[in-house]
Formats: sequence, structure tokens, C-alpha cells
Amino acid sequence: MTTLTDDLQRARSIEELQPLVATIPFARFLGFSIQRDGTDVIGRMDFAEQRLGNARIGAVHGGAIGALLELTAICKLLSIARTARVPKTVNITVEYLRSAQSVDTFARATVTRQGRRVANVRVLAYQDDAAKPVAAANAHFLLAE
Repeated sequence: MTTLTDDLQRARSIEELQPLVATIPFARFLGFSIQRDGTDVIGRMDFAEQRLGNARIGAVHGGAIGALLELTAICKLLSIARTARVPKTVNITVEYLRSAQSVDTFARATVTRQGRRVANVRVLAYQDDAAKPVAAANAHFLLAE
């Protein structure tokens, strides 16, 4: 029987990470999955009524958007870093730019700085047009202690 640590050490591609992401209950609840766009990791959150924050205007809950941003950043780090553990979130600052409508939401992460112990990641969430983000985040992660 393999452990999560063993699976993480072997999973270095987005295709190998996807089954690991599917084992996370919160990721399943969010309808979260990852896909490849060239060398980029794209996080995807499928739309569902349970993720609405304001049903009157059909806006996705801000917490669901924040979780999408954080999960995408972690998956990006796992796809590029040789680590035996999941990166720990030190802090994350989310900027909500406009309301996210009742459609699937995507996120793209960019590692802005990576050292041996800490990484900084910028993530943008968008829906139909990547040039019109609905939210952005700056996150800092602990890679090793």
C-alpha cells in the first residue's frame, strides 16, 4: 500500500496529479480538477447551485473562488517542485475584482519566486475570458521546514 508521500514523490506531471486531487474530499465538493495548457496548470471549478453565494444575482460564493485559487496554486507548486509533502499555506490575499457568474470558473497560477523553503504564487481566476479575471490572489507557501 502506498502513502500520499510516495504518491507525491512519483507524481510530477499534471496527469499524475489529477488522481491525487480527486482523492481530496474538499476538491470533490468544489468540483475542482486540473488540466494542462502547455506547461501551465489550469484549475477548474465546475458550476453547481451549491456554490452560489448570492442566488438572487447568480454569483459564485467568494469562499469557493478563494479555494479554487489556493488549490490551483498548490497544484502548480506540486507540478514543478520536488517535494515530499503538500506545500503549507503561509498566507493568501484574495482580491475580488467582479462577481463570478453561474458558469465554470478557471484559474491559472504563476510562481513569482521559489526558494528552497518558501514559494510565492500569483493566481488569476476567470470565467469566459482569461483577459477579464474575476479574482486574483497572492499566496505564500512553505515548501520545507
